[in-house]
Amino acid sequence: MDIRVLGCSGGVSLGNRTTSFMVGDDVLIDAGSGVGDLTLDEMSLIRHIFITHTHLDHIHCIPLLLDTIFDTVTEPLVLHGSSVALQAIQDHLFNGVIWPDFTVLPSADNPVVIYDVLEAGESFQLGDLNIEAVEVNHIVPTVAYIVSDSDGCFVYSGDTSTNDSLWSALNDLEKVDLLIVETAFTNSDMELCRKSKHYCPQSLAEDLNKLKLRPDIYLTHAKPGEAEQILQECIELIPDRNLFQLYGGQRFKI
Repeated sequence: MDIRVLGCSGGVSLGNRTTSFMVGDDVLIDAGSGVGDLTLDEMSLIRHIFITHTHLDHIHCIPLLLDTIFDTVTEPLVLHGSSVALQAIQDHLFNGVIWPDFTVLPSADNPVVIYDVLEAGESFQLGDLNIEAVEVNHIVPTVAYIVSDSDGCFVYSGDTSTNDSLWSALNDLEKVDLLIVETAFTNSDMELCRKSKHYCPQSLAEDLNKLKLRPDIYLTHAKPGEAEQILQECIELIPDRNLFQLYGGQRFKI
């Protein structure tokens, strides 16, 4: 399994792109601003987008991507997400006011994008690739994704705070090769983390005590300029885990 980090920042600045991961050459997990660094040929290969939740930093390149590949699409791109998330995208994004409704363009019989409801607890099989949605704890309904094939398994937490569901699901697995987990703020912003339902190093350290497996752990979603401090605080609080900072442009083969 090939995984490419298109973006993993909690904000934007020079060199920072918001969250999107490419699996192989035709699957995106979330579609933040990192999608904009793909070539036209790479964009044209994308067939599936799995969204964790509807916050703008995770979805805002979807309409631009569809507009870019509009003339080259021979079959609809499939947008996977919970019924709540897909309805929100239809109501607030593809509503003819913010952006055209690409579910009926160029025609209702031949749309650029179609929706596939994938609720927490359900899986989608795509060839050898299995993608399972797991409920997590964020300010809006959000899922993590467990992505596995015959070679290995990686997990992306989505945006989340303290929860039991993700760690219980992971403990049911035989192995996780790579865990990408959000840690959005430093401990000095612990109250903000609590209100916005993100992890900070302290809350992540407490939750990692629930995880029996020992994958390599990469931290994502840091606010620009705070990534190094967040990593250092995590290392101090979680000295028995293999912790790394995730960067845009990194690639993993598992």
